[in-house]
Amino acid sequence: MIRVLLADDEPLIRGAFAALLSLEADLEIVAEAATGPDAIEMALHHRPDVAVLDL
Repeated sequence: MIRVLLADDEPLIRGAFAALLSLEADLEIVAEAATGPDAIEMALHHRPDVAVLDL
């Protein structure tokens, strides 16, 4: 299972990515963040394998 962190300041975009990625059986969304500092905190706490970031 690949653990994914999603970070985007737009809730609609973040939700769309989450919906698309949840269709993949080998992906697990472990955290979502709306800001950079939140993304760092979530990454340190959840230790994802992959982070999808909107920079």
